[in-house]
Amino acid sequence: MNAHTTDPPGPPTRREVWIRMLLYPRHTLPTAAAPVAVALGLAVSHDVAAPGPAIAALLAGWFVQLGGVFADNYNNLRRHPDDQEHPAFVRALEAGVITLATLRRAVWAAYAAGMVAGLYLVWVGGVPAFLIGVASILASLAYSSDPFPLGDRALGDPLFFVFFGVVSVVGTYYVQAASVLGPPLPLVPPAGSLPGVAFVVSLPVAALTTNILVIDNIRDRLFDIEKNEITLAVVLGETWSRVEYLFLLTLAYAVPVAMWMRGASVAVLLPLLTLPYGVVVARRVWVRRGYEPLIPMTPQAGQVVLAFSLLFGLGLALRGAG
Repeated sequence: MNAHTTDPPGPPTRREVWIRMLLYPRHTLPTAAAPVAVALGLAVSHDVAAPGPAIAALLAGWFVQLGGVFADNYNNLRRHPDDQEHPAFVRALEAGVITLATLRRAVWAAYAAGMVAGLYLVWVGGVPAFLIGVASILASLAYSSDPFPLGDRALGDPLFFVFFGVVSVVGTYYVQAASVLGPPLPLVPPAGSLPGVAFVVSLPVAALTTNILVIDNIRDRLFDIEKNEITLAVVLGETWSRVEYLFLLTLAYAVPVAMWMRGASVAVLLPLLTLPYGVVVARRVWVRRGYEPLIPMTPQAGQVVLAFSLLFGLGLALRGAG
């Protein structure tokens, strides 16, 4: 979940630390917006779209994701203060541009901001929305935090798939539907607020978002081995991790095709317009070796998931889901 770029020898500025290395909008904003775009499109097709809950879900999801990014960097620097993988961050700490205490406060500030947006979601979605929010925060913390950091135990990929894909899309659809269909009973979602197709359309977002982490882990594999951090790329090796990337990419594009073959409108095929660029990025991921050449790949993978999701959401809104 860390952001990496080629850095000059001197310490980065405070702005560079917060914008380029922590907020990292080319990475975090696409992965926050993608599930909302798909969920909103499906909600439009089912006549349960609600802009307020969708916007609140976008904000809550982005802040929870930022909390996870801040926590990941905090935990990494706390465990490895001379980390060669993040020399710019080490220089920033040594120069006092940022401190571990500041990072720790940023973690809780991000989660607090996410909870503020989440209060509205709980109001319209009841206990299920509350449970989704709590689970999402715990998952983002569990990625890198003690006592059992899931990202260092080869569990980061399924964590991303479930929470940044399935839970984000289904949860965003649910709070919209709940706000339109009426307040839910305690622990019981309103009838029609969780259709099976919501799970189906979440799969491409889950796959393409996980691919960003796959690139991250391939790129950082040697550093992770040195730090005794066991990502899935450490377990599988670089070649099979690239196979994982291709499998997830194929899954993402297979979903709208399968929906169309089962009777959905041709509009559901709109995300296939992004396939040429998706193939270009996949080829770069496959052939590039080493740390530096793979650095640009995560924002490019972010472009793939965002473009795919915007077109998928549009296709669903045009009654693409049938």
